[in-house]
Amino acid sequence: MPLAVAITGTRQTGHRELGWYAELFGRYLGPWATPEAHFYIGGAVGIDSLTLLWLAGKTAARLTVVVPGTVAQQPADARQAIERCRDRIGEITELGAAELRTPAYHARNRYMVDRADMTIGFPLAGPEGTSGTWQTLNYTAAQGKPRLIVPI
Repeated sequence: MPLAVAITGTRQTGHRELGWYAELFGRYLGPWATPEAHFYIGGAVGIDSLTLLWLAGKTAARLTVVVPGTVAQQPADARQAIERCRDRIGEITELGAAELRTPAYHARNRYMVDRADMTIGFPLAGPEGTSGTWQTLNYTAAQGKPRLIVPI
């Protein structure tokens, strides 16, 4: 049975070089990214866009992008990443939230985790907090599913 993986992570990625992320993703996403694997990725900036670009360019895994509202509501950088990878994205799921506030992002995160076998999370280094990344990782644990936490 193919593995389904939800990706979650911080939007704050400017503190590292792109090459550092490529190396990190090779180490922690690469082993899971078989051609049979299926990744659920949020359509935001930061880790979402970086992992989408890396997975689309370096693997044959199936990719689904999930956004809380519509792709048109996403920031320009996120829309550009989605457009660049359009030919590699198997599905774009727009959840249609009327307002892009915390409950809509939590619903998107639950949607991805509910369809995944595990979650790989890339939170900012430091103590566990209340960010969307940690909410997603904790929801994964509450569902009894494995999670791989890779602080950045």
